[in-house]
Amino acid sequence: MSQDRLNEGGPSVHASAVKVGSVAVLIRGPSGAGKSRLAFDLIMAGRAGVIEDAVLVGDDRVHLATVSDEIEVRSARPLAGLIEIRGLGIRRCDFVEHATVGLVVDLDADDAERLPAPESLKTTIFGVEIPRIPVGRGYSPLPLVVAALTTTKS
Repeated sequence: MSQDRLNEGGPSVHASAVKVGSVAVLIRGPSGAGKSRLAFDLIMAGRAGVIEDAVLVGDDRVHLATVSDEIEVRSARPLAGLIEIRGLGIRRCDFVEHATVGLVVDLDADDAERLPAPESLKTTIFGVEIPRIPVGRGYSPLPLVVAALTTTKS
């Protein structure tokens, strides 16, 4: 592995991430699925007090690595502090360099259901199990993420 890759913090993945409170929400999905939009919506929800403070980790491309028994997400250096806002273009915003992934959101997920099976609400990255939200195409992900971050299972 090259020194640059080690410095970046692990393999690069096409995803966005926002640190909400003490953990990061890792947002995955195909191009055009709304990763940047959800990232910005989370930042705005944090500013509005709907969720804990939220700050960008990275948009479009991030690096993942195992640290102890957790997954750490880092911004990709050339894109650090940059986020795409549809209709405005690439914008600069506050960011943190890394955070521990505490939730994964999969946009345009084929296994999204009204009442999901328990196994679809978790994913494994590098051997670490993390809570997951599968979001179907055409469904707004923000209410699901807010609910996951602010409520508990019944």
